[in-house]
Amino acid sequence: MANSFSDSSDSDTPTSIHDSASTHDNGHGDVLIEDSGAGANNPSPGQRFTRLLRVAGPTTVIMVLILLSMIFIGIIEPYLAIADYKNIASGPRRSAPTIQWLFGTDNLGRSVFARVLEGIRLTFLLSVTAVVAAGIVGSFIGMAAAWYRGIFDTFIARMADVLFAFPSLIFGLIISAIIGPGSFAAIVAIFFIVLPTMVRVVRGAAIGVVNRDFVVAAQISGASTARILFKHIFPNVASVTVVQTAYLLSIGMIIESSLSFLGLGVQPPASSLGALLREGSAFLNIAPWMVLAPGAVLTLAIFCVNYVGDAARSIIEPAQPRPLE
Repeated sequence: MANSFSDSSDSDTPTSIHDSASTHDNGHGDVLIEDSGAGANNPSPGQRFTRLLRVAGPTTVIMVLILLSMIFIGIIEPYLAIADYKNIASGPRRSAPTIQWLFGTDNLGRSVFARVLEGIRLTFLLSVTAVVAAGIVGSFIGMAAAWYRGIFDTFIARMADVLFAFPSLIFGLIISAIIGPGSFAAIVAIFFIVLPTMVRVVRGAAIGVVNRDFVVAAQISGASTARILFKHIFPNVASVTVVQTAYLLSIGMIIESSLSFLGLGVQPPASSLGALLREGSAFLNIAPWMVLAPGAVLTLAIFCVNYVGDAARSIIEPAQPRPLE
């Protein structure tokens, strides 16, 4: 009698390589695959959060709080009273930092502190938009390449090699020359620069999952390709995607700042951190605070993103099982 497999895709919970499975005969010669790990030792959300804080350590928590504070202040900046100080001649020209003017003023009498807050918002907004879009598209392409293999996989790998062949800054200059300077050009440039990295990482992780027993069982039971990709494969590469996204976010911030510094990203009167560095570089000798303030904030933001990404990797990767031989 032909063997039949129970479709693991009928479960409401995505199949994971962390789940344990057992098999038994139902008495009629049919082999059934059952999940024996569901519901065991399921901690509450509060317990999970407490355990995460304990594993992450105080330094990681501080870095996360700094990042969240930057993002929150950047979001509410347009609604703060200090936003009015971004107007021309709202204060003395090139005034050194004081209690009233925390980061000093620029050559047009605008508050550098208020403009830095705006720069935080735009730099994060452009970088996060591009990196998240690249993460979504790259995850789908990487999983599809690992699933179909053959000519499609080879084509994707060669296209990634072509994109890798271009230096990031040169590629950004080409995109800006084609589209034209502006925020949209910065988003497109970041997207295509980080996309091949995401594709390669997700593809490598997905290759170790596509031949797992629960994926084979779902395929034999007639589950669609889309269901297998998004319910069975994606949950097992999601952690890799999250960690890689954190790393690529810092790359995106550097690219955006570089393009804006060259005048190809955010255009005046809007301000990103890179644009503020470009404006302040002309007055470096007489008003160094115009460069030091946005430069310090950009450095701190990139450092925090990298540190949090490394912490996430150290927390997630040890829990990943080693591929079966």
